[in-house]
Amino acid sequence: MPVISMEDLPAVLAGGHTLAGLDLGDKTIGLAVSDKGLSFANPRPVIMRRKFTLDAEALLAQAARDGVGAFVMGLPINMDGSEGPRAQASRAFVRNMQRLTALPFAFWDERLSTVAAERALIEMDVSRKKRSGRIDSAAAAFILQGALDRLQALGDATS
Repeated sequence: MPVISMEDLPAVLAGGHTLAGLDLGDKTIGLAVSDKGLSFANPRPVIMRRKFTLDAEALLAQAARDGVGAFVMGLPINMDGSEGPRAQASRAFVRNMQRLTALPFAFWDERLSTVAAERALIEMDVSRKKRSGRIDSAAAAFILQGALDRLQALGDATS
C-alpha cells in the first residue's frame, strides 16, 4: 500500500487495529504501539539493526503480534524544514518495506522527538546506560503519541 496521509489513517484503523510508531536509527529501530482505542503509545523493545531483511522480519512479526494496521514513521526533518540524509534514509526504509507488506505507512515530522524522549527518561531518573538502550523506543512512543493526538483532533473536528 502506498504512503498515506494522517487524514486517511482512521479509515485504515477502523477494524480495531493498533497503530505503530517507528524511529529509525543507525543501530536500532525504535518501536511503539498504540492501544486499540488509539489513545496511548506504548514503547516496545528496540529492534537491533543487522540486515534489512532481518530487520523487516522482526518488525513485521512484532506488528502481527500487536495487531498493527498501519505504521507512522518518524521523519527527521531539519529545523529549517529541509530534508537531509536521515530523512532520505527513512523514506528509503519505507519504500523497501512497502515491497514486503500491504500495511500502509504515514510520515510524521519528528523534529526534537529524541530530545523530548531523553528529557522524559532523565526526569524518570533512568541511568545514562539504560537510557541509551531505551531512547529509540521512547522517541518512537513520542512520535506515535503525537500522531495519536493528531488523530484525536481530526476526529473532534469531524464530530
